[in-house]
Amino acid sequence: MVKNWNIMRIVRLVAGVAILWSAYANNQPLLGLLGGLLLIQGALNVGCGPAGCRIPKSEKRSVRNAADNSVKDVRYEEI
Repeated sequence: MVKNWNIMRIVRLVAGVAILWSAYANNQPLLGLLGGLLLIQGALNVGCGPAGCRIPKSEKRSVRNAADNSVKDVRYEEI
């Protein structure tokens, strides 16, 4: 019946319910929006996307290649 349940999905559901309850008890509608968002994410199993919550890797270039391509001879004049 229930498939693909992982720890983050359960955490989102529990946090969403707890935050919604706190928002209702303290009459805080903005907090209720946050709780609703977490509850929807947990119920629908959506989150950061298919790539996960990681920062994309940048291309690594050597310092020598970057310096050769972009820096020309620089002359400084003493004032």
